[in-house]
Amino acid sequence: MEHVVPLLWVVVGIFILLTLNLKFKMHNVLALLIVAIFVSVAEGVRIDKIVPIIEKGLGGTLGKLALIIVFGAIIGKMMTDSGASQRIARTIIDRFGVKYLQFSLLLIGTIFGMAMFYEVAFLITAPLVISIAKEAKIPYMKLIVPTVAGATMGHSIFPPQPGPMALVTAFNANISQVYIYGLIVIVPTIICSGVILTKFIPGIAQMPLSENMAPSEEIDLKKAPSFMTSLMVPLIPAFLMIIASIINFSIDSKSTLYQVVNFFGSAEISMLIAVLVSMVVFGYKCGKTSGQVTTMMNEAIAGVSNVLLVISAGGILKEVIIESGVGDHIVGLVEKMPVSPIILAFIITVIIRILTGQGAVAAITAAGIVQPMVAAFNINPVLMVLAIACGSNTITLMYDGGFLLFKETFGISMKDTFKTWGLLELVNSLVGLAVVMLLNIVL
Repeated sequence: MEHVVPLLWVVVGIFILLTLNLKFKMHNVLALLIVAIFVSVAEGVRIDKIVPIIEKGLGGTLGKLALIIVFGAIIGKMMTDSGASQRIARTIIDRFGVKYLQFSLLLIGTIFGMAMFYEVAFLITAPLVISIAKEAKIPYMKLIVPTVAGATMGHSIFPPQPGPMALVTAFNANISQVYIYGLIVIVPTIICSGVILTKFIPGIAQMPLSENMAPSEEIDLKKAPSFMTSLMVPLIPAFLMIIASIINFSIDSKSTLYQVVNFFGSAEISMLIAVLVSMVVFGYKCGKTSGQVTTMMNEAIAGVSNVLLVISAGGILKEVIIESGVGDHIVGLVEKMPVSPIILAFIITVIIRILTGQGAVAAITAAGIVQPMVAAFNINPVLMVLAIACGSNTITLMYDGGFLLFKETFGISMKDTFKTWGLLELVNSLVGLAVVMLLNIVL
């Protein structure tokens, strides 16, 4: 019972959150804050510790995501207003055809997810995909789902992203095999979650779209940037992050070069550089005045202000769950289960991810628990890396940053978010695990 009661309080808190949102239509920020305080008290957190936890959760989330989200919104806005998004959309439609659009977006999403932080990839691709949907006359969510499916799996499985890199190090796995076996895992997984799933989501064609994300009016493409320019500018963060990761393998971590490379390869600085280039390429070179460029930036920032607040409030509840030690109780419940170490690692990762909303933290926590089993049961460390990676990319609840980013960006309901984001993530994790288990049998 010592492990069950703390989990039950979290379940009660989630039920209260759903009630406040669905029945009383309370704003997400207020609902999340109320539930965070309730769970803190129920879990026995000292009353003088509750406010510091709230501040830590709020500040920690804003500190990590604020600039990334703002910069991503600015780049997306400038791409849309300059016609760059429309240029990419038109070119992709012409080259791939409407019939294969979902598959091409699976590839684009995966590449973006591998190359940059997920929030960056999401905020850059979202307005692009909406423009493609408008051009192709397809309900936008049918194209958003495959893009996000590819981005989340690419981000979860492949180095140089932080989670996969940490897992490779923890299990001393062969990084080349992680790419090879990861490719085998990701192909059927994202086809199931990004293409097949869209055929069964009820009401996907009628889902509303926030006015902030609506594509711009038709722009004369003769005045828009070229296809390569339109594509390369938003990929600047990806190039800088990849270069930094490659160089890191061959230089001393205490050297000045290492520090400089990682400074420019950080999410915030690489995004800042992309914003500055966007101002020139998508602004001034397209005939925009300084005042018009500033107006576009202000509109972009205003459009994501609510998203930032809601995600930050979700960070408060996440911090409460972490600080109260609920994750430790979960581990105590499942770590002695008589199942395959691969499935055990997956289950632990999924539960911790659901409760904390942190994929990397869940992955590393699970790795620490099951690491001794790899040698004891002669498990291929690469398969353990992939199983945990799939577990870290699973269905999340309404206080998770990814869930809230998806919901608030498109302005859809909680129910529709579970039907889209929730289901695509669940399919990602389950199909991914199934492929890993098949590989374990074959290998």
